Amino acid sequence: MNKGLIALAFGGLAIGMTEFTMMGILPDIAADLNVPIPEAAHLIALYALGVVVGAPILVLFTGKFAPKKVLLFLMLLFVVFNGLFAIAPTQLTMSIARFMSGLPHGAFFGVGSVVAAKLAVKGKEAQAIAIMFTGMTIANLVGVPLGTYLGHNYSWRMTYGIIAILGVITFATIQWWLPSSEKNESNLIFEQLNFFKKWQAWLLVAIISIGTGGLFAWISYIAPMVTKVGGLEENRVPFVMILVGLGMFFGNLLGGKAADTLSPTKAAMVSFGCMALCLVVVFFTAHIEIMSYVMAFFTGMISFTIGPPLQMMLINTAKGAETLAAAAGQASFNLGNTLGAYFGGIPITMGLAYNTPALVGVGMAITGSLLAFAFLKTVEQK
Repeated sequence: MNKGLIALAFGGLAIGMTEFTMMGILPDIAADLNVPIPEAAHLIALYALGVVVGAPILVLFTGKFAPKKVLLFLMLLFVVFNGLFAIAPTQLTMSIARFMSGLPHGAFFGVGSVVAAKLAVKGKEAQAIAIMFTGMTIANLVGVPLGTYLGHNYSWRMTYGIIAILGVITFATIQWWLPSSEKNESNLIFEQLNFFKKWQAWLLVAIISIGTGGLFAWISYIAPMVTKVGGLEENRVPFVMILVGLGMFFGNLLGGKAADTLSPTKAAMVSFGCMALCLVVVFFTAHIEIMSYVMAFFTGMISFTIGPPLQMMLINTAKGAETLAAAAGQASFNLGNTLGAYFGGIPITMGLAYNTPALVGVGMAITGSLLAFAFLKTVEQK
C-alpha cells in the first residue's frame, strides 16, 4: 500500500477521534461542567461550526502552497487547539478551543482527498479516498472506545491529551511518507470560488448537510440512549462504540467499492435510504438490550458507506476546484453534525425518550436520498 495514503489515514485517525469521542464521553463532560447533556452537546456543534468556517477559508488561502506543506500546517493547528481543549479551565475556554480545533478538519480532508485521488491507480480513486477515511473508521473502532473508557474511568482530559499526541504522530508520518509536490502558482481563490456559482454545488451542500444529519441525530445521543433506554450499564458504552466503529470500518470500504462500481450518486441514494431503515429499527428496538449491540454495528456500517460516494460526487462536479469542493463537503458533513445534534436534541428537551432522535435521523436521511435522486436526474443524465 502507498505510504502516502497511510500518512493520510493517520490524519483520519486523529481527526476521527477528536470528533467522535465527544459522543461517547458527553455524559462525563456534562457532569464535569455540571450542565445538562443537551447543553454539553453544544461542544459537538461548536466543533462542527469550526469545520464549516475553517474548511473554505483555509483551503482558499493555502491554495498556492504545496499540498504537503498545507497538510503539515493543518495538523499543527490540530495539535495546538486539541492540546488547549484538554487543559482548558472553564466552559468558555473549552468552547473556544473546541471551535478552533475544528478549523483544520475540513481543509485536511479536502486537500487529502485530492492528494489521495492523485496517488490512486486510475479507476480506483474512491477506494484510495476510502483508505484515508479508514483512519477515521479505525478511530471509531479502537480510539473512540478507548477514549470513552478513559473518560468514564479516569478523565476526559486525558483522552484529549492523547488525541493531541496522535496529531504529533500524524505530522511526522506526513513529513516522512507523503511525496512532495509542487506548489500551485495560479490564483486559485477566484478560480475555485467559481464552483459556488453552480447550483449543483449548493444541491450537493444540501444533500450532505441534511442527509448525514441522520447519522448524527443518532450517534450524538447514543451513550444515553443505550443506558437510559436500552438498560445497559455505563461500562458497556465503550463496547457499543467498538461495534459502531467496526461497522464504520467495513461500511467505509464498502462505500468506496460501491462508488467505483456504480455511479457515486446512485451509491449515495442507496446509502441514505438504508440509513433511514436502520434508524427506524433503532427507534423500535432501542429498549431491547441485545439490539443495542446489533444495531450499533449495522447502523454504523450503513451510515459510513456514504463518505466515499459523496466525496467523489464533489470532485467529479468541481473540475478545477476539486480541493475546495472536497473541503466544502467536509464542512457540509459537519453542518450535518450540527443539525443532527441540534434537531435530535429537541425531542429530548421536550421530555421524550433518548431513542426519539433516531426518528429525526430518519427524516433527514430520507431527505438526503431524495435530494441525491434529484441530483442524479438533473446532472448525471445530461
